[in-house]
Amino acid sequence: MSEASYVIALAGNPNVGKSTVFNALTHLHQHTGNWPGKTVAVAQGGYPYQGETYTVVDLPGTYSLFADSVEEEIARDFLCSGQADVTLVVADATCLERNLNLLLQIMDQTHPVVLCVNLLDEAARKGITLDLTALENALGIPVVGAAARDGEGLDHLKETIRQAAHHPLPPPPRQVELPDLEGLSQQERQEAAVSAIMARSEELAALAAKVPADAHRADRRLDRLLTSRSTGLLVMLGLLGLVFWLTIAGANVPSQLLSEALGSLQEPLRNLLLGWGLPREVCAALCDGIYRTAAWVVSVMLPPMAIFFPLFTLLEDAGYLPRVAFNLDRCFQWAGAHGRQSLTMCMGFGCNACGVMGCRIIDSPRERLIAILTNSFVPCNGRLPTLIALFTIFFAFGGGLGTSLLTAVLLLGAIVAAVGMTLLISRLLSRTVLRGVPSSFALELPPYRRPRVGQVIVRSVLDRTLFVLARAVMVAAPAGLVIWLTANVTVGGESLLVHLAAFFDPLGKLMGLDGMILLAFLLGFPANEIVIPILLMGYLSTGSLTDYQDLTHLRQLLVANGWTWQTALSAVVFTLFHFPCGTTCATIRRETGSLRWTLLAVALPTAVGILLCMALHLLLTAVG
Repeated sequence: MSEASYVIALAGNPNVGKSTVFNALTHLHQHTGNWPGKTVAVAQGGYPYQGETYTVVDLPGTYSLFADSVEEEIARDFLCSGQADVTLVVADATCLERNLNLLLQIMDQTHPVVLCVNLLDEAARKGITLDLTALENALGIPVVGAAARDGEGLDHLKETIRQAAHHPLPPPPRQVELPDLEGLSQQERQEAAVSAIMARSEELAALAAKVPADAHRADRRLDRLLTSRSTGLLVMLGLLGLVFWLTIAGANVPSQLLSEALGSLQEPLRNLLLGWGLPREVCAALCDGIYRTAAWVVSVMLPPMAIFFPLFTLLEDAGYLPRVAFNLDRCFQWAGAHGRQSLTMCMGFGCNACGVMGCRIIDSPRERLIAILTNSFVPCNGRLPTLIALFTIFFAFGGGLGTSLLTAVLLLGAIVAAVGMTLLISRLLSRTVLRGVPSSFALELPPYRRPRVGQVIVRSVLDRTLFVLARAVMVAAPAGLVIWLTANVTVGGESLLVHLAAFFDPLGKLMGLDGMILLAFLLGFPANEIVIPILLMGYLSTGSLTDYQDLTHLRQLLVANGWTWQTALSAVVFTLFHFPCGTTCATIRRETGSLRWTLLAVALPTAVGILLCMALHLLLTAVG
C-alpha cells in the first residue's frame, strides 16, 4: 500500500517570512522551475510526516488576488484550480492587518485554509501582543503561531496541516459582507469589495493584536537616514563602495591560491592524456586550451562571487534593498522605466546573468525588457578585476593604503557613470522602440531584521554563486579550444591571433586602443575575466593564457607594448561598455525568447563603448 500524498499551497504577502517557512518545512528537498508559459519562478518541495508525504508549492508573494500582475494571476489561478489539499497562508505578526486582506480573499476562494502567524519573535521585540485564539475563533480556521527562522512552532504547524488534510473543519462563515453592487461598473465593484475586505481586516487585527504606539519607532529612525533625499543616496553609495572594497580586498588571496591549485593539476592531466596515447597536439588543445581557460574562469570568478553574493544577500535579508529601489525610483521614473529595475541593476554588479534573471520581478513586459536590455551597462564581477588593475597601475600606482582607497574611489566613480548610462539608455528605449507609460507598483519597505548569516551564505553560494559559475564554465570550456586554436594555428608563418589583431587594428586605433586589445575583448566573450590573460597571450606569443606576476609586472608588459594612460582610459571605457558575456547572452535569449532582442542587448553597450572611446580619443588627440 503506497503512502498518502497531499499538496499544500503556500501563500502570503512578500516579506512575511514565507520562504523561511518553506525552507524550514522542506529543508533541501526542493526544486525550482518556471510556471508553464511564465517567467515567474515556482519553488516546490516536500517533507515526510507521520508516514505521509506533503508536497509544498510556494506561490509567488502577492498582496491581492485581484489579478493586477503575473504573480497575482498565478496565485489566484492555482488556488482556484482545486489542486491543493490545504492552503497555508503565512502572515507577519508585526503588521497583521495588511496580511489579513489576502487571507480573507483566499478564504473566499478555497477550503481548507490554515493561517501561520510568523515572526512572533519580532513582534515580541516590538512589544506587540497577540491573541491567536481570539483570531482563530473569529476566522473559523486553524491559526498557528511561529518564528520560522528559529524553528519555533513548526511541529505544531505540521500537525495542524495534517489535521486539516485529514479532518478539515466545516467551511467558516463568510467573513466579508459586500454592499449592494447592483448598477455598479466592474471597477466600482472591485473597489467596493476591496474596501469591505480592508474594513474586516482592520476589525480582526484590532481584536487579535495590541500594538504599542512606538512599535515601529526604530525602523522609522533608520528610514530617516537611509531613505531621505539628503542622506539616502550617500549612504547607498557608501554601502556599495564598502561591498566592492570587501570584495576586492577579500578575493585576491583566495583567487591566487585557487589558481595555483588548479594550475598544479594541468601537467598531471597532460601526462595522463599522453599516457592514454593521445597525440601531443590534442593534449595541448585539451590542457592549454579547454582546461586552462575553465580553470582560469573558476579561480577568478569564484572568490569574488563567493564574497559579493553573500554580502548582497545580507543587505537583502536585512531589509535594505527595497530602500535602494525607493531611493532610485524617481531616477527610473524619469527614464520611463520601472523602479524595481534598480534592484536588478544591483544584482548585475555581481553577475549580469543573475541581473537578467532577476528582471522577472518586473510585471510590465515593456519595462522588464528595458531592464534586460540595459543590465549589461553596469560592470559585473568579471569586469571588476580588469577595472581595478587598470585604475591601480595607471592612475593610482604607488602602493599602500592610499592606492587601494584611490582605486576604490575611481571604481565607484566608474560605477556611478555606468548607472548614469543605464538611465540614459533606458530613457532612450522608453522613448523609441519600447515607448510607453511607466506602470505603477506597490513598494513595501519591510521591517529591518537581523540577517541569518548561515542561511544567507548557504543560499547565496548554492543558488547564485555555483549556479552562475557552472554556466560560465560550460561556456568558457569550449571557447578555450577556440582561443587556443587562434594562438597556435598559423597562416603564412603568423598565428591566426596575429592576423585577426591586424584586421581589427584600424578600428582599435580610432578608439585609442589597438587590434590586439579589441581581439582580447572578442575572445573574452565566454567570460570577462580572461580578457587580460588573452591580451598578454597575444602580446607575448605564448600560445596559451598567460598570467602576470603582480601589477608592477603587468604595467611593465603593457607599457612595453605601447600602452599609455590614454590607452588605459580608453580600455576602462570599453571595459565598462561592451557586449555582455556568453553566459549573459544565453540568459537574455532564454528570458526574452527572441534572438532579435538578444542581438539588440549585444549591440547597445557595444555601440556606446565604441562611440565613447572614439570621442575620447579625438578629444585627447586634439588637446595634445
